[in-house]
Amino acid sequence: MSRKCQLTGKKANNGFAVSHSHHRTHKLQDANLQWKRVWWPQEKRWVRLHLSTKAIKTLQNKGLEIMAKEAGINLYKL
Repeated sequence: MSRKCQLTGKKANNGFAVSHSHHRTHKLQDANLQWKRVWWPQEKRWVRLHLSTKAIKTLQNKGLEIMAKEAGINLYKL
């Protein structure tokens, strides 16, 4: 599975590591992703998602149904 948040779509960012002499080398800044089991009250079951920490915080406010609908995810297939 790719390193991408399933609800928000966050993924790695390309950047530069800059040394003291200003020598720049490429580096990849990965998103802070976690495997999270989320309770889905409508179906009364757990759903396992690969989420960014920002998405976990937003999930507590909005709810799983609304965020999945915005992301275009079919929870029944998970």
